Amino acid sequence: MLKNFLTHINSFYELLKLIWESKRSLYVTSVVLVTSFIGCSLLSFLVINDYVDLGVFSVHFKDPFFSIEVVFTMLLITELFGLIFMLPRSVAKSVGKQFELLSLIFLRDGFKEFSHIGTNFNWEFLKEPFVNMMIYGFGAITIFAILGFTSKLQRHVKLTNTEDDQEQFIRLKKLLAILLLIAFAVVGFIDVKELITSGMYLHSFKTFYTVLIFSDIVIVLIALRYTLNYYKIFRYSAFVLATILIRVSLSAQPYYDVVIGVLASLFVLILTLAYNYFLKDLPEKT
Repeated sequence: MLKNFLTHINSFYELLKLIWESKRSLYVTSVVLVTSFIGCSLLSFLVINDYVDLGVFSVHFKDPFFSIEVVFTMLLITELFGLIFMLPRSVAKSVGKQFELLSLIFLRDGFKEFSHIGTNFNWEFLKEPFVNMMIYGFGAITIFAILGFTSKLQRHVKLTNTEDDQEQFIRLKKLLAILLLIAFAVVGFIDVKELITSGMYLHSFKTFYTVLIFSDIVIVLIALRYTLNYYKIFRYSAFVLATILIRVSLSAQPYYDVVIGVLASLFVLILTLAYNYFLKDLPEKT
C-alpha cells in the first residue's frame, strides 16, 4: 500500500516539477518580476509626489527604492520553490540551495540599507547604512565563494546498496517536498493576509527555515531505515545543524547575522572535505 501511495506521490511531484522548470514558467516569472519592479517604482513616484494615496501602504511607497526590496523578495520566493524541488535530488544540493538563499537575503538586506540613504548623500547621514551595506555585500560574496568551492568538492554517494531502497528513499523525499510545498503555501497565505489587513509584510523566511529544520531531521530519521553507516548519518545530521545555523543567522542582529552565516558555510565546507577524505574510496553516484 505504501508503495502504491509513493508511486502516486512520485507522479504528482514530477508533474509539478515539470511545470515549474518549463520555459513558460521561467518566462512568466521573468515577466512578473519586471512588471512588479516597474509598477512599484511608478507607485513610489506617484506617492512621493502626492498624486495618489495608498492608505496604510503609502509609508512603504514613500521610499523611492522600495521597488528593489519588493522584487528581491519575490526573487527569493521563486528560489524557495527551487529549493523545494531540489530536496529529492540530493540533500547536499538542497543544503547548498539554502545557502544560496541566505546569500540572496544578505544582498537584499544590502539593498535595504541603500534605501535608507534615500537621496541624502551627506556622509554623516549615510555612514551607518553604507557600512551595513558593505558588510552584507561582502558577507553575501563570501558565502557565494565558499559555496562554489563546496559544490566543486561534493561527492554524492548512494545512501543504500540496492536500487529498490534508493528509489524508495528518493520517493519519500519527494513526499516530504510536497509537504514542504504545502507548508510554504500556508505561510504565504498568512503573509498575504497580514499584508492586506495591516499593510505589513512579514517576510517569513525565518518561519520557512524553521520548517526546513524539521524536514531535515525527518530525512535523517528516514535514512536510518536504510543505513547505519556512521559517516553518512553524521553528514546528514550535520546538514541539520547547518540549517539551524542559517535560522539563527536570520534572527541575529546586524553584523552577527553575517558572521554566523559565513561560519555556517565554512562548517559545511569543512564537513565536505572531511567526508570526501573518509569516503574517498567509495564510487560516486551516477
